[in-house]
Amino acid sequence: MSFSNFASSLCLITFSLLLHTVFGAGPNFHLCSSPENFTANGPYESNLKKLTSYLYYKAPPTGFGMGSRGHTPDQTYGLALCRGDVSTSDCKTCVFEASSEIRKRCPYNKAAIIWYDNCLLKYSNTGFFGQVDTGNKFYMWNVHVVSKPAPFNKKTKELLSQLANEAQATPKLFATGERELGKSTKLYGLVQCTGDLSSAVCKKCLDGIIGELPSCCDGKQGGRVVSGSCNFIYELYPFVNA
Repeated sequence: MSFSNFASSLCLITFSLLLHTVFGAGPNFHLCSSPENFTANGPYESNLKKLTSYLYYKAPPTGFGMGSRGHTPDQTYGLALCRGDVSTSDCKTCVFEASSEIRKRCPYNKAAIIWYDNCLLKYSNTGFFGQVDTGNKFYMWNVHVVSKPAPFNKKTKELLSQLANEAQATPKLFATGERELGKSTKLYGLVQCTGDLSSAVCKKCLDGIIGELPSCCDGKQGGRVVSGSCNFIYELYPFVNA
């Protein structure tokens, strides 16, 4: 079963909470595959341990790592992505926590994904590199609403679309920016794709989730759509690490 196929059968779960209250906290969300499991202490588990160790070593220097270990039918594929503005040490810490936590939450699942504010980690028994993963996805939004939703929504989409164009041209597939909303108010945004995607596929992924703004965050002061391949965040306060 492919990674995206098993997740698409699960319900999309949304969160309603203040974004700034979860920064630095535990995982935002996770998904376990079903019904394909592996046997404890078997070859798949051995390959998975080798893979997560490799990702812990590979991801922090650049913020992204991917690879596979073993051979069919016990081959496992995985990647780790850190947010483009986090330090190498924070990236390393996040990937370590993610690899440990996902094994607790999905102990024998052949495919799983976990998201933190600073990173995501996912693995599967089928190859998924280069493919847009929209089956694994969740929303988060600020519970406060703006006084004039229509113009705010328009400017939010414009900023995120601008950042999507910028991100596809960068090595990290990552971009941040801001936009004036008034004399004393700014809108801040961030977009990012996983490093296995091509520039064009990254742009396609970002355009897709930006198109979900009305469903996710209509008139909300902040929000994010997070998938297995790309994500965006916007807020009315600066949240990007300098």
